[in-house]
Amino acid sequence: MARTEAKLPVGSRIADYISLGVVAKTFPRAKVEEVLNRTGKASARQRDLPAHVAMYYVIALGLYMEVSYREVLRCLLEGIQWLQGKHPEPRVVAPSSITQARTRLGWEAVRLLHDEVVKPIATEETQGAWFREWRLVSLDGSTMDVPDEAENREAFGVQTGPKGDSAFPAIRFLSLVETGTRVLFGSRMAPYLTGELTLAEEVLPLLQPGMLCMADRGFYGFRTWNTARATGSELVWRVKKSLVLPREKELEDGSCLSRVYESQNDQKQKRDGVVVRVVDYTLTGVPNPEPVYRLITTILDPTRAPAAELAALYPERWEIETAFDGLKTHLRAGKLTLRSKTPDLVRQEFYGLMMAYFAVRGLMHEAAQVGEVDPDRLSFVHAVRVIKRKMTQIASLPPSGRPRLPRKGVARTP
Repeated sequence: MARTEAKLPVGSRIADYISLGVVAKTFPRAKVEEVLNRTGKASARQRDLPAHVAMYYVIALGLYMEVSYREVLRCLLEGIQWLQGKHPEPRVVAPSSITQARTRLGWEAVRLLHDEVVKPIATEETQGAWFREWRLVSLDGSTMDVPDEAENREAFGVQTGPKGDSAFPAIRFLSLVETGTRVLFGSRMAPYLTGELTLAEEVLPLLQPGMLCMADRGFYGFRTWNTARATGSELVWRVKKSLVLPREKELEDGSCLSRVYESQNDQKQKRDGVVVRVVDYTLTGVPNPEPVYRLITTILDPTRAPAAELAALYPERWEIETAFDGLKTHLRAGKLTLRSKTPDLVRQEFYGLMMAYFAVRGLMHEAAQVGEVDPDRLSFVHAVRVIKRKMTQIASLPPSGRPRLPRKGVARTP
């Protein structure tokens, strides 16, 4: 039996379902063209789907996981034509042509656009985004399943266990999250069997001075710690209780100074140690707490960040789990896997999805600023629905690639 193509409800006006304005404002046409030119992906001749439209299409895929490839394209082209006052039904090409356009675009240009635009967005007024003088960020990783195609299995691998292999190949990814806005940035993906510490070597250099990065105990390693420390950002990481940390100097807030080493031999010889501050604390009034929680930090002066405040701050790290839930559950509309059937298009789709997520979070941050509330109090699910429903004018995306004048009497958004 042939499958029925997944579409939006019949008779729905485009203004009710798509907001190209949010995406185009976040990723301006000029920036898209610049990236395409730098990567050699700009269209050399007129096509049904020129490179800049293909780029916006890849981002739109992340907003419309629940409908078919052609339906996403129809929404994209119909939105453009509706804004330009063009009433004929837009020409929607075959799925094979869409795949060809995506293949011509590749994934490197999509990642470059992601890297240059997807950044922390909190301002000084953003509630919950700061601890004292530092912008709060966290580090964590997750996985996504991809379609069960031979190429994907070979490129990305599958999870293995006592009961056999998982049903789908999977990718592993690692991100930094701006805690106050839940913006995911600096994201990198790799085959499933790639370790998180390996990915961290690519992600951590994107930290900057003025940030305070939190991470769970699975990320600590001498090399990883020094990679993060070299960026000039401050670190507050949980470590395993088994890590040997002699109390070299007691501090007035109950913390102490110690040193970490690359190897046990270096520690015995007291060679090339790195000074850290250690905060040990316990939790009361919570079910099944561990006997002791241990943090290490690069903030050596307790007056800048007292131990009690750091212990209270660390649970904020779990905001990244909420971010991952929004990305993987709500934005993907409950889909089990990404769509793409080849490794390069999986990579492309991943970065497009991260940019779609960023556009949603940017809209939520703007709304929070207007309402003077913490972005955490706004609903991610509601924001996704608004982006799919509300239309703003952006007559700057002609499918042909040629600029067009707006209709008389219709304002054109800069």
